[in-house]
Amino acid sequence: MSSTDFNSGTFNDTINDMAPEPTAARRIVVLISGSGSNLQALIDAQSHDRLGGEIVAVISNEPDAYGLKRALEAGIEAVALPHREYDSRDAYDGALIKVIERHEPDLIVLAGFMRILTPRFVQRFLGKMLNIHPSLLPAYQGLNTHARALADGVKQHGCSVHFVTEELDGGPAVLQAELNVTNEDTVETLKEKVHAREHLIFPIAVQWFLQGRLQYSAENATMDGHPLPPHGMRLSHTDAAEELDEEFDENT
Repeated sequence: MSSTDFNSGTFNDTINDMAPEPTAARRIVVLISGSGSNLQALIDAQSHDRLGGEIVAVISNEPDAYGLKRALEAGIEAVALPHREYDSRDAYDGALIKVIERHEPDLIVLAGFMRILTPRFVQRFLGKMLNIHPSLLPAYQGLNTHARALADGVKQHGCSVHFVTEELDGGPAVLQAELNVTNEDTVETLKEKVHAREHLIFPIAVQWFLQGRLQYSAENATMDGHPLPPHGMRLSHTDAAEELDEEFDENT
């Protein structure tokens, strides 16, 4: 396998090879704001021993987030920390830091956490945070990625896992999954297809980090000690469709 691409023949092997088991379960804290579909993908991977660690807490800035229910149903501590109860972003992030540190995580996963983090927060956990974003970064940082992609008439779209830095959606990319955009696609169809790819690649990136294979540096992410390119590793449209058992047309 190259440093930039997957192929279907080596995809599953890459996940599992050269991966010594840790002597104790690595600890994960997940931050959410909404329904928690990516959280569920992580919970499912954990239940099949494919995550490389244990989700010890789920924290939401929205007390009614459905993801908190998902956590409780999985026997995971669910914490509501409403941001509206704090006078400033810095005050909220200070409280969030305390809650997170109580759980002593090895990794913090942002799974649809709709908050812009303060520099204080980012620096406290720099190199220990992964985020999932619905575009092929560095394209379409920020919100409304699917509508913007359609408006630009792009032929490829997708999602990215990246390390979190002070730049919004600007940290080193780790892993991406492509999809081909068709003339029939809408915001809703792209959202559905991208979600499926997020659920595919997010647990893999988490596992790689917890196994010590994936690491952060200021310039880029590294995999097994080798620097990754700006877009990280990339799963093609064809390979992603095969992994997801999607019907696809290579000419779309």
